[in-house]
Amino acid sequence: MKTLRSVYINQRFFYLLMGLGAVFFISFFVKWLFDIALILLVLFLLITVADFFILYSLRKGIVAERELPDKLSNGDDNIIRISLNNNYPIAVRLEIIDEIPFQFQKRDFLVHLRLIAKEKREIEYSLRPTKRGEYVYGKLNVYAKSVIGLVAKRYVFSENATIPTYPSFIQLRKYDMMAFSNTLTQFGLKRIRRIGHTMEFEQIKDYVQGDDMRTINWKATSKKNELMVNQYQDEKSQPVYQVIDTGRSMQMPFMELSLLDYAINSTLALSNIVLKKQDKAGMFSFSKKVENYVTAERRAGQMHKLMETLYRIDTDFMESDFSRLYVDIKQAVTQRSLILLYSNFETLDALRRQLAYLKGIAKNHLLIVVFFDNTELNQIITHSAKSTQEIYDKIIAEKFAFEKRLIVRELNKHGIQSILTQPENLTVDTINKYLELKARGMI
Repeated sequence: MKTLRSVYINQRFFYLLMGLGAVFFISFFVKWLFDIALILLVLFLLITVADFFILYSLRKGIVAERELPDKLSNGDDNIIRISLNNNYPIAVRLEIIDEIPFQFQKRDFLVHLRLIAKEKREIEYSLRPTKRGEYVYGKLNVYAKSVIGLVAKRYVFSENATIPTYPSFIQLRKYDMMAFSNTLTQFGLKRIRRIGHTMEFEQIKDYVQGDDMRTINWKATSKKNELMVNQYQDEKSQPVYQVIDTGRSMQMPFMELSLLDYAINSTLALSNIVLKKQDKAGMFSFSKKVENYVTAERRAGQMHKLMETLYRIDTDFMESDFSRLYVDIKQAVTQRSLILLYSNFETLDALRRQLAYLKGIAKNHLLIVVFFDNTELNQIITHSAKSTQEIYDKIIAEKFAFEKRLIVRELNKHGIQSILTQPENLTVDTINKYLELKARGMI
């Protein structure tokens, strides 16, 4: 840890110096004031030297360290700690200025603190990043002043620290606990009776009395001239793919976070639940082409692989190609899977242009289309209109809200399930939907 020290003249020093200058100026006209001004000047210089000596009597009078986590969690409040140690034998007043990464646009960070002799203290503050990527910290500046306060000594610590911002792993841990303690019921999930059962082929075996006649394999029976039956086992590890649209429609911001980042955070949290429920978690993104493909697996290191892939996802601001998505899913995902598609359709016409491809995907997989309710429009709708312009705005907002409901109805008409959710509720709603489908035996 590198430490730099500089001395800074405090404002109080200049005020006193200006006052002495005024006294000397007046003493040219009032002779008896000259001796008093001279005495005051000597006292001022002695006090300044004493203040300077007090601060420089120790080489490391103040020791500070910024404690950063290994990575920041996107969209969450992250705690940053600063530990301080006063090695002076007297109380000191500190001004702490931390050079926070430019992405936060905080240019007024200043903490005032008083430490008594030999005191150690820890302070903390929180940062909420809204973009993934690397964040670079500057210097940690600490200005120390004695009781006199004419001179301030600057200490510099922890220069040029770089920290990455990953998808929300804080949210991941939060919903992990909720899903396995059944506390997600407060968000709308109800206990659902399991209907039917899902079976996976295991082998062909000889028929024995008591076997289900519906499982007879007539082709194998004709070849062997003996009754043969298919044996099945309960499916315990089903593939679950989450597909993220990285086109320009996903760049709409809500609460400083883009829809893309909401989808990424939800993908990470749900993948963790999927793996804990003994299913296989996979994902990929698409815009003009399919990218960032992670095969659905359940093995050690899968969560780390997913997190690193999600960290690198970015948008190209292009129009998303659903025809390419349909072709790539048909080629790459050969086993029937649960596919959650994060996209954003604003109008019914926008959906109908892609409906043929969504229907094609739904023929071979259980497809869930996840799109977003515009909360800002809801505010306009619930707000009472007081002017002609506000009436027009309210009518248009109601039209767009109605379009969202029509989109849900259109998808259901073609046998495609959907989740229409507010961005801040996305993770809860997707986890609820997955647990519901799991309880119903649909995956």
